[in-house]
Amino acid sequence: MFNESIKMALDGMISNKLRTFLTLLGIIIGVGAVIAMVSLGFGVKENIKNNISKLGSNLLVITAGGRTATGARLAAGEGAKLTYEDGEAIMKQVDGVARMSASVNKSYQLVAGNQNWTSRVEGTTPSNFEIQSLEIEDGHIFRNKDLTSRNRVAVIGKTVADSLFPEGDPLGKMMRINKAPFQVIGVLKSKGQSGMGQDQDDVVYIPLTTAQNRMMGITYVQRVTLQAENENVINDVQAEAEEVLRVRHKIKAGAYDDFTVRNMAAIMETMMETANSITMLLGCIAAISLLVGGIGIMNIMLVSVTERTREIGIRKALGATYNNILLQFLLEAMVIGIVGGGLGVVLGVGASFAISEFAGWNTVISVWAIVIAVVFSIGIGLFFGIYPARKAALLDPIDALRYE
Repeated sequence: MFNESIKMALDGMISNKLRTFLTLLGIIIGVGAVIAMVSLGFGVKENIKNNISKLGSNLLVITAGGRTATGARLAAGEGAKLTYEDGEAIMKQVDGVARMSASVNKSYQLVAGNQNWTSRVEGTTPSNFEIQSLEIEDGHIFRNKDLTSRNRVAVIGKTVADSLFPEGDPLGKMMRINKAPFQVIGVLKSKGQSGMGQDQDDVVYIPLTTAQNRMMGITYVQRVTLQAENENVINDVQAEAEEVLRVRHKIKAGAYDDFTVRNMAAIMETMMETANSITMLLGCIAAISLLVGGIGIMNIMLVSVTERTREIGIRKALGATYNNILLQFLLEAMVIGIVGGGLGVVLGVGASFAISEFAGWNTVISVWAIVIAVVFSIGIGLFFGIYPARKAALLDPIDALRYE
């Protein structure tokens, strides 16, 4: 009976090709949309994770600016100033800090020969290259002796190298930053765009002391970055670093901090939660089309019951039971769900690859999303097939035989 019911379901679908196709279309689009949208959501999560991981999820970024005595928040960089000595004190007094760097940055016009370009110039320390996972393609980074001597040397990003030195090989050549001469000693490997769309290769790195004394005329730093030994100690490092800064800045108990500490691990967790919400929203929106497909299945099954009323009457007159008729029509509805789900998987996976290829968006195809979508499509077929199947099974055989 089971095999016969499946065979009858397939025969019925083949004999009404157009009607079957239109019914399947709702399920195919629904399953495909769920897989494509969830894949897009997972792609967003992967991008966020990769971008933050490039910086390091075990990082603490300290900037000047906290709250005033009235509770008003100061803008970043305002209020009491951070110094390189603050970073050194944290490095010495706090356990679990692997590396520390301090930096300042400002946009300047760059000139090399008859080429000019405006870019972000960052004064920093050699340890910053390890903290930010910056790799050298040609040349080398500046050394601690360059900090001590305030040397005018620069390590440039790929975008700056291509813009200022279109003929290639910028190593050893001179460039001017705000009219001051600098020698190019290194070119960084390309990192591409950040998650916020910023060109990470459009940057120039120079020694911190050179930027402070020879370019900006300042003694403070805009940012201190701490790299913890691992993610397990980062919260302890943050608490101890804050205590060191409160002592150095003479902040009394109960007063607001004049600095802000951002925990990259906490930022990643928050952004992951947001990305999960986006993925869930995309999946739910796409699942609505699955419900529409289910309504289509119910509609076609009701039409099928009406068309086959006499057939049902004959089967019942020959001894078919309530369960026999119910099983027959439920299987037909489930076959539609299974076939539609299978074709929907093909559509969804293909759409995910197309989005990645032509739109340039990262997509991550999830096996669980495929399984859930297919199971849901079969469940939709079963759920929306129950009412028509029950209606067919409850038909009186005498009334069914009289039906024209």
